[in-house]
Amino acid sequence: MTTIVLFSRDDISGRFQFGLTHQAIFGEHMIQKVILGAALAAGIASPALSGELVFGLGHTEYSRSGSEDGAVLALEYLHSPFYQGQVFSAHLVGAVELVETGDAFIGGGISGNWDLQRGWFIEASMMPGAYFESAPLNDLGSTFEIRSQIALGKRFNSGKALSLALSHKSNASTADINPGVNVLALRWHVPLD
Repeated sequence: MTTIVLFSRDDISGRFQFGLTHQAIFGEHMIQKVILGAALAAGIASPALSGELVFGLGHTEYSRSGSEDGAVLALEYLHSPFYQGQVFSAHLVGAVELVETGDAFIGGGISGNWDLQRGWFIEASMMPGAYFESAPLNDLGSTFEIRSQIALGKRFNSGKALSLALSHKSNASTADINPGVNVLALRWHVPLD
């Protein structure tokens, strides 16, 4: 059995660490699909790897009563812009999100960036994808979910950036039930160029 360490408190030492057992929470087949999808995405992107990686750490808030909120780790890849204007650029984007409760999301879509003054920027994205719940009350109604996100950030002289993002995932009423989940995350952007 493989353990992915995410977050827990060790009662003996008092230290905090992350911890999930992927087989118990995700199931072996779902983990294989997520790993295969990430490897495929990396393989497609690697010949023309440019753009930036975005690492996020945040917290979920599920709208359904009795659901389990938790810490979330996110990894996003923003490809180099397919449109670049004076203050606006458009990118293809892919993301993987893992929640300490065992829930996971993988998706791809489009992101728009508006450059403001003094390195500040606004980022908005729309991303359809697949959502896998672990806790029964964290069910969002279907595997198909759409993530919408808005972020405010500051880019530094090094090209790296820090942003605060608010995202929402729901199935856009394509299923019988449509609860949603919001995520507030602090994100670190690292350029690959």
